[in-house]
Amino acid sequence: MDRTEQQGAGGTQKAGWILLATALVLAAGSIGFNIYEGSHGTVAAPAAGEGEGEPTIEQLRAAAEASSGDAARWSDLGFAQFQRGEYAEAAKAYQRAVALAPDEAVLHSALGEALVMASARDPLPPEALAAFEKAVALDPKDPRARYFLGVKKDIDKDHEGAIAAWLDLLADTPPGAPWEADLVRTIEQVGQINKIDVAPRLAKVQEGRTPAMALGAAPAAPDVRGPSAAEVAAAGAMTPSQQREMAQGMVAQLEQRLQQNPGNLDGWVMLMRSRMTLGEPAKAKAALEAAVKANPAEAAELRRQAQALGIG
Repeated sequence: MDRTEQQGAGGTQKAGWILLATALVLAAGSIGFNIYEGSHGTVAAPAAGEGEGEPTIEQLRAAAEASSGDAARWSDLGFAQFQRGEYAEAAKAYQRAVALAPDEAVLHSALGEALVMASARDPLPPEALAAFEKAVALDPKDPRARYFLGVKKDIDKDHEGAIAAWLDLLADTPPGAPWEADLVRTIEQVGQINKIDVAPRLAKVQEGRTPAMALGAAPAAPDVRGPSAAEVAAAGAMTPSQQREMAQGMVAQLEQRLQQNPGNLDGWVMLMRSRMTLGEPAKAKAALEAAVKANPAEAAELRRQAQALGIG
């Protein structure tokens, strides 16, 4: 049974590819957005929750409409709407951003993902595929577009081709990137479903990659993990608000485990990244401070990782 047959039609079909990321609040929407925003010197993404000090959707929309040719404003709005589960609206915002900055690959891949999530039936609609193809034409290294082009191969029953594409993406993925663990899990699950032995190929790719943290850092604890297959399946049946609640619960559990194992540097980076993706910069900064306090010898590396995540 292939992945499409196993998961059925519509939104549930997409869960196996999309919710691997969203169940752990490492939403794929953050992949390109943070790269794009960082290159323009603007602040990290506004949150779905619209907490203290964060702009509301109405404020973001007003700022976008009032801006003169500023693609970043429409990108801000699109990201916030994506995080709220307003995928069709997010796609419209990203379309405005793409019109203003047609040479920004990350905006095309963000548009493609929003179109995927907005589609009620087609797991990869033609307009989304076109957006991903445009993204890789502009930037062959765009991780989100490359991921979804691998999904296209999987949908077309070219499972070997999909796995090869994802392995190539993994080889180019910076250790500790938001999508790393979920990408590995996708490769493993597609291999298992289609009886393809991916373990040796995964091991070979991983051998050529540099550890995420500085040498001498504590290895990740076995209890710091991504969502299980059962959790992903459960997330597929949830509303966006329920998915966010699930994500918040998982992040709280991670925080509790780090209190018991404060030497796990990769776990602290995961917590900081998760807080930023949830739109909780104050909590992300608090996590950094706690990590530095628990690991003073690794303070410089922790602050470098935090700066890359947009934590001030």
